[in-house]
Amino acid sequence: MANMLFKQVPRTLEDLITQVEKGTLGLPELQRGYVWKAAKVRDLLDSMMKGFPIGYLMLWDSSDDSNKSKQIGIDNKIYSTPKNLIIDGQQRLTSLFAVMRGKKIVDDKFNEKPIIISFNPLTRIFEI
Repeated sequence: MANMLFKQVPRTLEDLITQVEKGTLGLPELQRGYVWKAAKVRDLLDSMMKGFPIGYLMLWDSSDDSNKSKQIGIDNKIYSTPKNLIIDGQQRLTSLFAVMRGKKIVDDKFNEKPIIISFNPLTRIFEI
């Protein structure tokens, strides 16, 4: 029987956001910069609210302390090297972290900026 290369590990959104906040979940250095526009983030939140699937995240359990990685968002805290790295889902997870924790992101041109999304509970519509 072949060794399993991947395993499904269910995690809640709160768990993922907390791991990002604590610095235990980060990005490999090879990941491109943040490129999503606010309208795409709005559409992600709208899809989640409506119960549509938003895809899987692929994480790499990295036990190598010498790997080159970076944190998600902007924070003044110094973290150790993240043990889990996001291989697929960076834009989605970075967007959710920034919106839910009110953190700025660094875009692909190294500019810091917030992602501001509003929600009208009466109409159940997200706006930028």
